[in-house]
This record gives sequence, structure tokens and C-alpha cells, in this order.
Amino acid sequence: MTAIQERPATDARNLIGAKLRATLVSNMQAKFPELTDDKADRGVGQMIAFLAAGAYSDTPLSPSPLVDDFWHAFLLHTQAYQDFCSGTIGKFVHHQPGFLDKEEHGGGKALRARTVEAIVASGFVIDMEFWPELDLADCSQCHANCHNSPKYA
Repeated sequence: MTAIQERPATDARNLIGAKLRATLVSNMQAKFPELTDDKADRGVGQMIAFLAAGAYSDTPLSPSPLVDDFWHAFLLHTQAYQDFCSGTIGKFVHHQPGFLDKEEHGGGKALRARTVEAIVASGFVIDMEFWPELDLADCSQCHANCHNSPKYA
């Protein structure tokens, strides 16, 4: 008989250093003053988990609007973002604004569900507070229609 031992999910916040994480938290709180330290820190983790899962997805994944805001904050730190992509996840994750064909990829809710499944399958903690539209009716993509682009490797 073979015993299978499940590993606990990884908190993606640990994939970046404390200084960079604090910078991203501060940037997000400057934009959204209502964000608590805890929620902003957890948001950084969800964005990092999204990027790590998306790096190796064969299909586009789509962040929630709030996770997308965290991604935008990280993108502004271009050197740190490039270093994270190349050094930590091993592949640059391009930010691709624009609509995805609903027939090919499903609507926003289907994309977001696939994204959450990919994050969990990649072994990361999912915080459903950052994926609220999964409880809503079908929607389009996020407010900016952003997604990762596996076509640009």
C-alpha cells in the first residue's frame, strides 16, 4: 500500500523579499487608503500566486480587478518585476490588456474560475476575498480586460 501525503499549500508571499513586499503594500495603500496592512499584504500574495501559476499555463489566466491592480503596482517596479520573473518563476509573464474571445476562453467568470484552479493546482494558498466575482453572475473580464499572455514566451 502506498501512502500519499499531501503538502500544505504555499503562501506565495514568501516568493518575494520582505522589502519588496512592503513597497508593494505601501504602493497599494497609497492608491487605496482603505486597504489594511493585512489585506494589502495578502493581496500581494494573491498577485504573486497568479503570476506563478500563469507562467506555465497553456491558456490565458485572468486576475480579478483587485489582483490586477496589485499586478499593475508590481509592473511599475520594472527591474524587480523582471528579476522576479526570470529568477523566481523562471519565465517572464507579459501583461496583455485586451479582450479574449468568449467562445474560445469562456467569459470572465470562467476565466477567473480557471485561474483560481490553476493557482490551487500550482500549490498556492487561495484567498477567496480577492476573487469575489466567482460568487456573481457571468461578467466580462476585469475592468481593464487584462490577462497573462502565454503567446509571448
